[in-house]
Amino acid sequence: MSDTLNRLAQIIESRKPANGGDPDKSYVSRLFVKGDDAILKKIGEEATEAVMAAKDARVSGDAAKVVYECADLWFHSLIMLAQFDLTPQDVLDELARREGMSGIEEKANRKLEAREHAERKD
Repeated sequence: MSDTLNRLAQIIESRKPANGGDPDKSYVSRLFVKGDDAILKKIGEEATEAVMAAKDARVSGDAAKVVYECADLWFHSLIMLAQFDLTPQDVLDELARREGMSGIEEKANRKLEAREHAERKD
């Protein structure tokens, strides 16, 4: 499963202008040139489209558009990861770290970590 993500991440990485990507020929390269805000805006748009597709699927019973929109969201999320020199493996590692931990426990740990971080700043 992660082979596809890794291949796509490599292609995205090659589209960075610093790696020879040409914004005149590549949508991904153009997003990199526009910077963080453009990438983040696109993720917001894609997330909204995924939510709307899921709402439509709830009514129609046809989830095909959910997959399509989720693919767009994942794709743009991969661009964001590359923008911050992160990889799909970084996300998979985080998911593995959380595996077996309840969502309630994970949230409590985040709050504790945030509190400890704030105390260190003081």
